[in-house]
Amino acid sequence: CKYKYIFALLYVFFSVFVVDLREVVFVIQSQRNSFHVQQAENLRKDLLLQAQALQEVSNIYLFHTFIFVFHDLLTLYLAWEWFLGKPLHDEESTIIHHYAFSENPAAFEYPDFSAGWALSISLVNSLTSKIEEEPLKSDFTIDLKHEVALYIWEDGKGPRLTGVPELCTFPEHKPRAQYCATTVSSHSPVCGQPVKSDNIFVAVKTCKKFHSDRVPVVKKTWAKRASLLEYYSDYADPSIPTIDLGVPNTERGHCGKTFAILRRFLSSHVLKTDWLLIVDDDTLISLPRLQALLSCYDSSELVCLGERYGYGLGQGGYSYITGGGGMVFSREAVVQLLASGCKCYSNDAPDDMVLGMCLNALRVPVTHSPLFHQARPEDYAKEFLAHQTPISFHKHWNIDPVAVFNKWLLNDKHTEGLQKSTKEEL
Repeated sequence: CKYKYIFALLYVFFSVFVVDLREVVFVIQSQRNSFHVQQAENLRKDLLLQAQALQEVSNIYLFHTFIFVFHDLLTLYLAWEWFLGKPLHDEESTIIHHYAFSENPAAFEYPDFSAGWALSISLVNSLTSKIEEEPLKSDFTIDLKHEVALYIWEDGKGPRLTGVPELCTFPEHKPRAQYCATTVSSHSPVCGQPVKSDNIFVAVKTCKKFHSDRVPVVKKTWAKRASLLEYYSDYADPSIPTIDLGVPNTERGHCGKTFAILRRFLSSHVLKTDWLLIVDDDTLISLPRLQALLSCYDSSELVCLGERYGYGLGQGGYSYITGGGGMVFSREAVVQLLASGCKCYSNDAPDDMVLGMCLNALRVPVTHSPLFHQARPEDYAKEFLAHQTPISFHKHWNIDPVAVFNKWLLNDKHTEGLQKSTKEEL
């Protein structure tokens, strides 16, 4: 996000409460990958320049770790327990929110982190005491913005989200953005020339029972844009063709198959590339948009990229890239993973979670991009997707996957236009 005019707007807003910018702390959430570190540093410098222009002194702290309050957090020193942000709501109950508020999903609002969000210091103090007295117990962290809002609301004991129109996700050049404290620089990333398609090896996980329905969808939609692609199954079908890696199909978890793919990627059986993409046979993905995204990352670094979930984070757990949205690895990351001795405890173990445990043990961070999606478009708030150029969706359940691909992932006009920009809200 680009925080244009933020100091002037906040100064006017705070004056109602007799608060000035010296009583505001900005926390920029970032990630440990070098691209995100630089993005955060650029934003910090920009905020300082705006503060200097207003001759105000403001505290700006920078974090590169996975923390509880995580995205452009503005801590407001107000007397009341305020929870401010751009509100999102579900149109229908969704699996990513554990089907919460199934009778009326729109009744509960949660913040769009892309617009920034804010807590008053009194609410921060209350939450701090609450966490100290009763540590977080949730096993899985799937959609943090929704889970944070639930935690703050606490079944009606805490405040609901208050919508603030100045926290926006409009593109910064749009006329409607002139009154916004936050804007979005672009819908998708570009940091130079997109990675060439022949530098990405694509591995599709499938099995015999899905050869006749899922594989044709892959071929009809996104596979035609891949230069190097192989289908891995429990049965060698030369008509597709699929490759049998010698790992039997499992109903739950595909750890054995995924690790066989990792070993094959480093073998002489496939052409050497800098990047590996592993997807399910019911994943829908835009390879041109992925190529643009990867232009922001250094393949010589340990990069593990996709939609980040968490397990047991309140009790010293780990983050992982959820498999359905697509898992992207730099070659060096695969080398380090296999060299570590990391392996499956069973063929049907959850591959994405086992990889997360291994990366955590190696102290290799997973890198999150909200452009990857573990679920269908219907499972996300419309306003959340409105300012994205998504890279992937997952599942064929109750949808026409070809129609979904054509609507959400086929048109690459955003990707083509991104050559003019070098900034991205991630």
